Amino acid sequence: MGAGLNDASLAPVIERAFGRGKPRAVALAINSPGGSPVQSALIAARIRRLAVEKKIPVHAFVEDVAASGGYWLATAGDDIWVDPSSVVGSIGVISASFGFPDLLSRHGIERRVHTAGKSKSFLDPFRPEKPEDVARLRAILDPIHEAFKAQVTGRRHGKLAEKDLFTGDVWVGQAAVAEGLADGIAHMAPKLKSLYGDKVKLVPYGVKKSLFQRFGARVLGEALDQMEDRALWARYGL
Repeated sequence: MGAGLNDASLAPVIERAFGRGKPRAVALAINSPGGSPVQSALIAARIRRLAVEKKIPVHAFVEDVAASGGYWLATAGDDIWVDPSSVVGSIGVISASFGFPDLLSRHGIERRVHTAGKSKSFLDPFRPEKPEDVARLRAILDPIHEAFKAQVTGRRHGKLAEKDLFTGDVWVGQAAVAEGLADGIAHMAPKLKSLYGDKVKLVPYGVKKSLFQRFGARVLGEALDQMEDRALWARYGL
């Protein structure tokens, strides 16, 4: 599971993983620096719903990073396993933008904005930041953060360290285990064999790319998505 995924595209994959044959368990390969909190919540909820309905355990394995929305996805597992170098956490919500309040006047450009509704012009990057706009943004971010915290505390109940783990900080490998954000150091194949026997068979599932995507063609929207995705990974030095 990587960045930029959504519930609509993953739903058929998840349904097949739980429904094809009689799997003894479902394993999640998590490699995501984050993304939409709503999509993370929808995907995680779908996984948990199927796990409970079909009584199938779920194991999450973190690769390079499970941060922000990526960690939200990892909490869908009954346990979380990491590599010694996996980056884990970033339990927070971010809104990033730029401000250019002096740029227009410096170049003799007049900004003209007309709205129907006093709240339509919100955090305009070409105007000085207003305290009331920041307060409105906080009113948006805080409930999302609370939902994220509730997801983590609910799924990791009794495992988390007695400290504030919801600052947006990240931990690497064993440090994440020590904080209770993960259950141990392990890779998928050997761990599943230790749990279910050496004859365990791993059946991979994933979102199939179209012929258009496989040959590297991209429309402008996809290119912008790639740039945003790259920026997310760069936050963690990856």
